[in-house]
Amino acid sequence: MEKSVVIICDGSFPKSEYPQYVIRSADFIVCCDGALTKFLKHSRKIFGTEKLPDLVIGDMDTLSPSMQKKYAEIIIRESEQEHNDQTKAVRWVLNNIKEIGSIHIMGATGGRADHTIGNLSLLMEYTRMFDLGDVLIETITDEGTVFPINDTTEIDCGEGREISIFSPDNTLRIRSEGLAYKTDDVIFDNWWKATLNRSTQDRVRLEFSHPSIALIMMN
Repeated sequence: MEKSVVIICDGSFPKSEYPQYVIRSADFIVCCDGALTKFLKHSRKIFGTEKLPDLVIGDMDTLSPSMQKKYAEIIIRESEQEHNDQTKAVRWVLNNIKEIGSIHIMGATGGRADHTIGNLSLLMEYTRMFDLGDVLIETITDEGTVFPINDTTEIDCGEGREISIFSPDNTLRIRSEGLAYKTDDVIFDNWWKATLNRSTQDRVRLEFSHPSIALIMMN
């Protein structure tokens, strides 16, 4: 059976029902550094009892020494600074957990805007850094979900869903079916170019002109 993994970063902890349902249903939970404190604070509401994550990973620059000592058995310290704690968590999960079906990242937004932009952009980078295969990787917030695609894709989203498309590839063309505003002639030379769209049917098809990378945001 494919496993569902939740990675919780140290941004805004999700408060709405859907992300908390995903946390509750996860087979494995990883907290990034100081996110452990937030997870412990909210775990009773989510699970009905106090619960520890399966793992805490990061450089431990935001987790207090007393917490590090208390929860030492589940902590993996990775001090290298080439990658942030979110990336360290994704890398560890992919290298150590078998039969992963999905990775759901939460707490990656909120707080500093540069952290939010960086963490969301990393979703696209992960398709290059790691052999994801059929593993779904996404960021979930109280407002919606964000996930990368790298070729022609059909998205089951439901009619009336708000959808935005971002891509750093200004040579990419994306032919769309099922969106209120066609993206066929969009040149991705600025972030706003294919934003604030809406699905007009339950399934949206995005046809790439060539394999590349794009980020889908659905609210």
